Amino acid sequence: MNNNRPLPHGRGSGLAPPNRFGLPVIELDGDFLDADPDAVAAIERPKTQYLRDDSKSVVTENDSPDVWFRYSLNPYRGCLHGCAYCFARPSHEFLGYNAGIEFETKILVKPGAAELFRTFLARDGWVPEAIALSGVTDPYQPVERRLGITRQCLEVAAEANQPVGIVTKNALVERDLDVLGPMAARGLVHAVLSVTTLDAELARSMEPRTSSPAARLRAIASLTAAGVPVRVLVAPIVPGLNDSEIPAILAAVKAAGAVAASYILLRLPWAVAPVFLDWLDRRDPAIRQRVEGRIRAARGGKLYQSGFGTRMRGTGKLAEQIEELFGLFARKHWLDGKLPSYDFTKFRPPKTRNTQGRLF
Repeated sequence: MNNNRPLPHGRGSGLAPPNRFGLPVIELDGDFLDADPDAVAAIERPKTQYLRDDSKSVVTENDSPDVWFRYSLNPYRGCLHGCAYCFARPSHEFLGYNAGIEFETKILVKPGAAELFRTFLARDGWVPEAIALSGVTDPYQPVERRLGITRQCLEVAAEANQPVGIVTKNALVERDLDVLGPMAARGLVHAVLSVTTLDAELARSMEPRTSSPAARLRAIASLTAAGVPVRVLVAPIVPGLNDSEIPAILAAVKAAGAVAASYILLRLPWAVAPVFLDWLDRRDPAIRQRVEGRIRAARGGKLYQSGFGTRMRGTGKLAEQIEELFGLFARKHWLDGKLPSYDFTKFRPPKTRNTQGRLF
């Protein structure tokens, strides 16, 4: 690690790791930086770019047995939250960017997402099942406050009585309670709130631009009061860093109103590993050896296991201990059950610009 390199403020990654598809890599020259304070300033305070994404479709399908949804809708690609551990970072490499700082600073937005969603739901062949908002990056990342693309998609779902599951770690979800409350009354929506830690300082460092732990607990309470069933996802659990918080997190989210909870062990696929380990070095080099050692202990000596069934939970005694601890306190707080079933019987295809919708 180069302790003297300039680092971006308020970002989860200080790296620009090589794109795994072999695209050109720009390496900054130290002598050049010494002579150009403006270049150093640009690195330390990189600007966020919002780029238009005119994708022709917006709902994607997956067949992973490790997730609860088959279909997902992602209004944004890249994420300003900048979580150092984010498993979605490598998805940016498909766009020609790096999984480090560019994942946080080059955000693709889909202004046509709601109309594409409407067209998808109006298809003759659509048999309604739950759609996740989002399956990859956060639908309530900060730019949503200004653009409202996620809200527009929710309004389409509400019009069609299409069940959705929201996955977020941002309290901005409270803004849309006027839509979510009525949807919940019709059995159309669940919310999954990610709570990684109750330590505000750790959250600010590891998840620099998302909501504080206190704000997330408030969002859980607000959603619950509006009738929206909430599952809390304690994710990721980082052995040696936040695993000791499991009992306190589960007690806090239960008090806020959550009805279920689950967890995911830290995942470090592809470029996520160097980004996260670099963050550990920057936070406290003394703890890297301990945390990395425990990650490997729960991953068969590796930093990551990609196999279905193990990538979310890990293997070995340490992984088993985490599972047992989580299960014990989930049962204690009555968080080991399932969310209420969705109601698919109310679905009606939405009207599109060119039609009045299907008759049957």
